[in-house]
Amino acid sequence: MMSQVKKKSFMKKILSNVMDSEAHEKRPPILTSSKQDISPHITNDGEMKHYLCGCCAAFNNVAITYPIQKVLFRQQLYGIQTRDAILQLRRDGFRNLYRGILPPLMQKTTTLSLMFGLYEDLSCLLHKHVSAPEFATRGVAAVLAGTTEAIFTPLERVQTLLQDHKHHDKFTNTCQAFKALKCYGIGEYYRGLVPILFRNGLSNVLFFGLRGPIKEHLPTATTPSAHFVNDFISGGLLGAMLGFLIFPINVVKTRMQSQIGGEFQSFPKVFQKIWLERDRKLINLFRGAHLNYHRSLISWGIINATYGFLLKVI
Repeated sequence: MMSQVKKKSFMKKILSNVMDSEAHEKRPPILTSSKQDISPHITNDGEMKHYLCGCCAAFNNVAITYPIQKVLFRQQLYGIQTRDAILQLRRDGFRNLYRGILPPLMQKTTTLSLMFGLYEDLSCLLHKHVSAPEFATRGVAAVLAGTTEAIFTPLERVQTLLQDHKHHDKFTNTCQAFKALKCYGIGEYYRGLVPILFRNGLSNVLFFGLRGPIKEHLPTATTPSAHFVNDFISGGLLGAMLGFLIFPINVVKTRMQSQIGGEFQSFPKVFQKIWLERDRKLINLFRGAHLNYHRSLISWGIINATYGFLLKVI
């Protein structure tokens, strides 16, 4: 009897060892490690989506609104009426209507890609590592994204030169304008950097902080087309408001960037000069602001609606 009991217990041990080894062999360690390897790529794909949507939204906007922007530019630079600016463009001819579009196309697709993408990335990063209220971390993320956008100031600088009819005989294309500035040093590419930094930081904070609350006050959207319309309205209204608010900053920036060579004048000094030229009247600083309002309404409506649409589709 004792030998039979020992045999049974011995057989049980063997069976349990066999079952354990089989269970160990059936465990899927490769699946676990593969999940760990794949998850970062999934996250990166989700993050890259914001950059791609911002880029496409910018391209769509520039292609549609560039002629309006060119009329506005002439008003900012010379302080002329809308009708006079349009007559200038008519005299330049259709061939020159889209002259200078390459720099804003390159600049806007790049900067808006960074604006949306970096804002989302930096917001998540700051939220994880900084113990501060969400509105504060998002505000800092918006300012940092706007500061990064300023790296591409040279594109905006060249766009200003190509749009100014005074330089039509000097530059025939974007590459030629870039080469012409090279002899003045790297600083020449970054004329107007201070107003650009101030403009980007302020507008980013207000745009990202207010676009959600504005959309919440619109009628509830139940269909994709209704969401698209709400995104267009919220982005357009906010963009128009910001465009009007920062208009004098852009006036100073345009004047600074229209100069080639010579002294680098400060923001206050250029502002004072323009103020005196325009008879010390605030209304004269806003010449072209009504056109900018409508352009921003359309532009940021297109950008916000396209971005929101692509974010759902991609």
